[in-house]
Amino acid sequence: MKDSAPVYAERLKLVLGGIAQSLPIGFLLATLLVVVFEFTSGQLVTAVSASTGEAIRVMTARIDDVWLGAWYLAVLVGRLLLVLYCRHTLRHGFDFSEMRGITRRLAAGKGYEGVIWGCLGWIVVDEASSPASTAMLLGVMAAISSNAVSLLSPIRLLFAALIVPMLLVAGGRFLVMDGLMYQAMGACCLLYVVGQYGQAGLIGRGLSESIRLRFENLDLIQRLEVEKLAAHEAKEHAEQANQAKSRFLAAASHDLRQPVHALGFFLEALSSGPAGTSQRLVVDHAKAASAASREMLDTLLDFSLIEAGVIQPQFSACLIQTTLHKLEQELAPLADAKSLIYRSRDSQAVVRTDMRLLEMILRNLISNAIRYTGRGGVLIGCRRRGQRLSIEVFDTGIGIASEQHREIFREFHQLGNPERDRRKGLGLGLAIAEGLSHSLDQPLTLSSRIGRGSVFRISVPLAPSDARISTMEWIQPSRFQGLTGRRILVIDDDETVRAAMHTLLESYGCIDRTVENLEQALAVNDWLPDAIICDYRLRDRQTGADVILALRDHYAYPVPALLMTGDTAPERLREAMSGDIALLHKPVAPDKFWRTLSKILTDG
Repeated sequence: MKDSAPVYAERLKLVLGGIAQSLPIGFLLATLLVVVFEFTSGQLVTAVSASTGEAIRVMTARIDDVWLGAWYLAVLVGRLLLVLYCRHTLRHGFDFSEMRGITRRLAAGKGYEGVIWGCLGWIVVDEASSPASTAMLLGVMAAISSNAVSLLSPIRLLFAALIVPMLLVAGGRFLVMDGLMYQAMGACCLLYVVGQYGQAGLIGRGLSESIRLRFENLDLIQRLEVEKLAAHEAKEHAEQANQAKSRFLAAASHDLRQPVHALGFFLEALSSGPAGTSQRLVVDHAKAASAASREMLDTLLDFSLIEAGVIQPQFSACLIQTTLHKLEQELAPLADAKSLIYRSRDSQAVVRTDMRLLEMILRNLISNAIRYTGRGGVLIGCRRRGQRLSIEVFDTGIGIASEQHREIFREFHQLGNPERDRRKGLGLGLAIAEGLSHSLDQPLTLSSRIGRGSVFRISVPLAPSDARISTMEWIQPSRFQGLTGRRILVIDDDETVRAAMHTLLESYGCIDRTVENLEQALAVNDWLPDAIICDYRLRDRQTGADVILALRDHYAYPVPALLMTGDTAPERLREAMSGDIALLHKPVAPDKFWRTLSKILTDG
């Protein structure tokens, strides 16, 4: 297996470090050899005569002092230069791209040392040499080879660069000498090279594997640290979110109970009081209480859809002024009620966005501005920024501290509403606005100064000049428009809901049939409905989507259908979309109901 660059770098550092520390031992070894060989040169030694068997005195071969001195100098200079180079390289470091060049230079240095050490055999050994000198030379070379196995095995090329020339040159000296024993020594040197090279390979592979495991362990430790930190942050975030939701649910329980509580009193007053103007006032109050509950539930639904990631933007070219005018007509009365000035600068810009989602963002921003502004006013304007349009909502409200700029976009977070005044919302408006801006990939930013006011900006891309402008469909509020005489089949297992639907549809001029399940619906054979309105959860584990599909099969016609449910799970939206069924979440505002009903009848 070829080593990766980091593993090879670690092996190279090990070799460089070992060589950098080898100057003293190399100097001592070379000096010792010179002293020993110089001392034994031309010395008389006792030997046994092969012919007579008697002890005789013989003189060992004389070693040339010049050659021995030259060898000593060559060893010291080569070792010194190599050590200095290794220390310099370690001190200054190296890149992965430099490792090949460093290896080549080390191989050249070790090859030089191998040749010099091998030449020692030609200088000190011949047939007349002392057997002790020959044994010492072989012992030193064996020691050098063994040391090289541990020092240079991380990079086997360097081991070969030293040992192969050393033993080949020294072994060659023995091979050319007279005598079978000397020639056998030369052959052994060659075999020793092969054995040591294989041993170095085994050690090198083991070392590489050890380094790889160390890197893997370090990488694993780092990943675990990152995951531990991420888990800790996620845990903290989850705990904060859980605490915020717990606080919200406690407060939302109060918020939702308040209008329902008031609604009960209004209905009691309506049922027991005399008819007249006061009764109309009670009805208006009851409608307001119902609208307050519905608005809070709609806000929760919007937020749950964003969190579930089921909102899919439909981009088109839109004239921004149409939306600004619509929002002014809708929200300016709220500003007037607080004696605030509402101004909206006209703009002819055409943007590429999902205008339905952008309208929700701007409605949340403007409503927030009006809600938290006590005096002064609100200004909505547009600025061109290159190929984008910055839509800006200014207010002269209380301002937002810089440390709260991120917090206010967090769900269920509200500033200045400890009493849970529901007129100040649920703390989801800005979270919804930011979530929608992420879905559109159109950034939402905030600038604010305490006591001076705030400005929210959303950056929207401009549409190409030749883009076809689409308009948002708008049905004028006429409860009888297109509904008179239309046949509506209502399926709901709740008798009260069926009665309410019958009363409402009758007021629209519709002809309706109300049933509680699929079997009763299939029994209605005397007329074909123009539309089906069905609750999602029915008895016997029937679902509204299944019932609608079964009725369409029965009629052999894709009857326009409206699914109504109190279940806000994202799966309901996906199920309705896949079946080409309109979906409304309970409680449903009457105007939204007849608008949706009119639309499916028109489209169908």
